[in-house]
Amino acid sequence: MAEHLGDRLARLRRMADLTQEALAERSDVSVDVVRKLEQKRKHSARLPTLHALARGLGVELTALLGDPPGVPSTGEADSPQFVAVRRAIMPPLFAPPEEPNGVERLTVPLLRREISDGWTLYHNAEFGRVMEVLPGIIADARFAASVGGADEKAAGQAALGKALQLAGHLAIRLGRTDLGLAALERAMAAAERSSDPLLVPMVSNSVAWNYQRQNRLDDAAHVAVHAADLAEREHGKTAEGLRVWGGLIMSAATSSARSGDYDAANELMTTAEHATRRLAVLRPPEDGKMFSVFSRSSVRIERVRLAVQHARPDEALALAKGMRIGADIPASWRTWLLLDVARAHTDVGDIEGAVKTLERLRRIAPAWMRHHTLAVAIVTDLWAGPHRPPGLRTLAEFLGVVNQAR
Repeated sequence: MAEHLGDRLARLRRMADLTQEALAERSDVSVDVVRKLEQKRKHSARLPTLHALARGLGVELTALLGDPPGVPSTGEADSPQFVAVRRAIMPPLFAPPEEPNGVERLTVPLLRREISDGWTLYHNAEFGRVMEVLPGIIADARFAASVGGADEKAAGQAALGKALQLAGHLAIRLGRTDLGLAALERAMAAAERSSDPLLVPMVSNSVAWNYQRQNRLDDAAHVAVHAADLAEREHGKTAEGLRVWGGLIMSAATSSARSGDYDAANELMTTAEHATRRLAVLRPPEDGKMFSVFSRSSVRIERVRLAVQHARPDEALALAKGMRIGADIPASWRTWLLLDVARAHTDVGDIEGAVKTLERLRRIAPAWMRHHTLAVAIVTDLWAGPHRPPGLRTLAEFLGVVNQAR
């Protein structure tokens, strides 16, 4: 079973040579919250609280969150599959570029289809499959970016930028934020040499997410706002440009919310939601998977998340009620919504509603749920309560909160 949040907090606090009172003061968090977490009387905390504690401890947010919802770390050496991804992101120094596996794979349209399929695997949380296919895609894209005329190289650079952006997302999801940033730096360099004018702001959005994971919230907000201004000024009249702009505005809102400014975040989200109406009258992108996720559904999902994180469960449930999720929303976003709704039900004392939502989440994404620390925390909180409705034991056993009944 994964290390409990309270155990991680106590271990990091001792490493920083801080008392509970000193950590509370440095983090501007109640000492009662610190005590309850470390004594395991409280199994989870709001993201703004976790960001504050991470700042007080001088660590990345991921140090407190534990394993992200991906392939769990074991403390052992990287697997051969992940080593291959690392090598694809950062090829051996001073070595000649590798030849592609097959000349037929070098057409940019085929490369873009393979990259699009890789993003689908990523959003379906099939991270093992992404690790298998990504090194070959990056190698082929890197070769395509180095041959042919100027236009062909520029198209190859666009493919390389998207492949390295996917590598950055994978690394971040697996808790390797420094490797993720290295991949995104290379993606940005390719984007600046590419034929895709929207690739720079799209990669900027990924950089902002990486900074959020590292608790660099001011840096994340600055990057997102700057890139959003660029996208709106130069491409705001196209569906592609509007989607990229919207994704960046949502990212800026998330940074504001995690910094504790919920009103500013809500204002940004409301602005974004109003802007989604313009998508209905614009020609949709040929391949939406290659652009930022932005629609009325995605904005509403993010608004639910922010409301939950800021102890506004009634508002979150009202936002989620009757929501129609568009077909363009990736599976990973749908699973996040269910987890947030389960948390909101828990916070208002609707234990049956929380269990039903978690049961649905388990049916849709069992592997994702098993590795998600928030899912474990919610079920742990429910199991510790006085009322255990039907289905809760099955969930607790599935997540390892309790041993399976004999």
